[in-house]
Amino acid sequence: MTKIGVTGLLASGKSTVSKLIARKRHPLFSADLSVKNLYKKKAFIRIIKNKFKLKSTQNIKKKISKLIKNDKKKLKELEHIIHPLVRKDMRYFLKKNKNKKILVLEIPLLIESKLMNYFDIIIFVNSSENKRIKRYIKNKGSAKMFKLLSRNQKNRKAKIKHSDYIVQNNTSLKELKKNVSIIVKKYE
Repeated sequence: MTKIGVTGLLASGKSTVSKLIARKRHPLFSADLSVKNLYKKKAFIRIIKNKFKLKSTQNIKKKISKLIKNDKKKLKELEHIIHPLVRKDMRYFLKKNKNKKILVLEIPLLIESKLMNYFDIIIFVNSSENKRIKRYIKNKGSAKMFKLLSRNQKNRKAKIKHSDYIVQNNTSLKELKKNVSIIVKKYE
């Protein structure tokens, strides 16, 4: 089994690269999707409500977003709740798919979380800050939240240092597909 970790900076195109690698042939784990699913679980919402002393659970994601925008300490507290749950999902995914030839795991904070030893190959998706901000805002994010979340990630050099491959994502989807296929062919 070959475990491929896909990482990169915020809005660099990690999801697109992960899907291109998986191509519906290989199991794909997304840490972002894991987090999104947490917000659908009543037990998780109760924990968040109590931890951050929220009066109601309506629009909880918006309330949390406001809290962490204004208080970096609150962002760290939220991460201490979410990250162990995402790691638990990841370990379950790995166990469930242990007989597959290739597993693809998209993990934005792979390096920050020191998860490098889980992977045979780490791919860093690289994109210019200008492109990344545009993508983030296009997906209904704000420039302020982009800056806050970006500060929480290791810089590009630190991520590249731990990566086996760097995929550039500043041009067209066609070019991105070509670059990804060159890497994938080595392992299929």
